[in-house]
Amino acid sequence: MTNAIVLINVESRQLQNVAQSLVDIDEVSEVYSVGGRFDLVAVIRARTNEAISDIVTDQFPQIDGIRNTETLIAFKVISKHDLERMFSIGAE
Repeated sequence: MTNAIVLINVESRQLQNVAQSLVDIDEVSEVYSVGGRFDLVAVIRARTNEAISDIVTDQFPQIDGIRNTETLIAFKVISKHDLERMFSIGAE
């Protein structure tokens, strides 16, 4: 699994519509509204870097209201939660 964090600036009054459109994308696991330089943070969990590229360069630009994005590719996950184990329940 490849993870990316996408920092997003949104046009005024489009925050809720953009957030809902983002979370409707299967590989977008969470969308946070945040304070600071960016308006939204989207977490993408996809199988490959190419899949993340397709989402960010093909699907995100189709969403009205996104002004710009900055994508951070995660190299390693350090977490209190064992996400791989949680998602593999019943896979055996």
